[in-house]
Amino acid sequence: MFSLQEIRSLNELELAVYNYVISNADKVYHMSIRDLSEQTHVSTTTILRFCKKMNCDGFTEFKFKLKTLNDNNGVAMPTEDAAQMIDFFKKINNQEFDQLLDRAAEMIVNKDRVLFIGVGSSGSLGKYGARFFSNIGKFAQYLDDPFYPVPDGYYDSSVTIVLSVSGETEETLRQVSRFKRKSSKIVSITNYETCTLAKLSDLNIAYYMPLIMVQNELNITSQVPVVFILEMIGRKIQKLLQQ
Repeated sequence: MFSLQEIRSLNELELAVYNYVISNADKVYHMSIRDLSEQTHVSTTTILRFCKKMNCDGFTEFKFKLKTLNDNNGVAMPTEDAAQMIDFFKKINNQEFDQLLDRAAEMIVNKDRVLFIGVGSSGSLGKYGARFFSNIGKFAQYLDDPFYPVPDGYYDSSVTIVLSVSGETEETLRQVSRFKRKSSKIVSITNYETCTLAKLSDLNIAYYMPLIMVQNELNITSQVPVVFILEMIGRKIQKLLQQ
């Protein structure tokens, strides 16, 4: 029901509706459009636009399709966290997303150097990604100091894989601008493809998970999709290397 193409068409307010729906599908069945409007802090007009982009004539039809989809699955309503994961795997289970991973793998396998950058939890995943790629035969490095001096031309045949949930972290954006000036190709993995980092990248892969913040500054959005994406790209690289 929620395809990548549909999600990409949503603006910021409509994404707020989408995030609430996938986390609270069991509640949405019993809501009026005004109830959902209050919970998501958007207007009823925004909700109607969201329904239209989901190929529904109105909110009533949207609720019916949502309930029918769950009933056809023949399973009990999952918990909030499980619902988010199930939605992620459903929306990437298509040829379009698989081709996106193919493009990333082909870009990476043809470069002499593979570099990972990221800050905070994204940095930890960058270390994991570099080790995973190295394990499958494509040597990669995580740069904890991207400003370390290197000879001119060092990055000419490189690809930099940038991990960031928001895609708006100033330090990461400065690093990306520096690597682009040095002719490194940029592959980014972010939560939304409308962020600044995605626009700076040669290739962006977005996973669209509900954004979760604590204390208004700490991001605890699930990173399970990032690990999955890195591993899928790694396996595609392994196949290309074997060929």
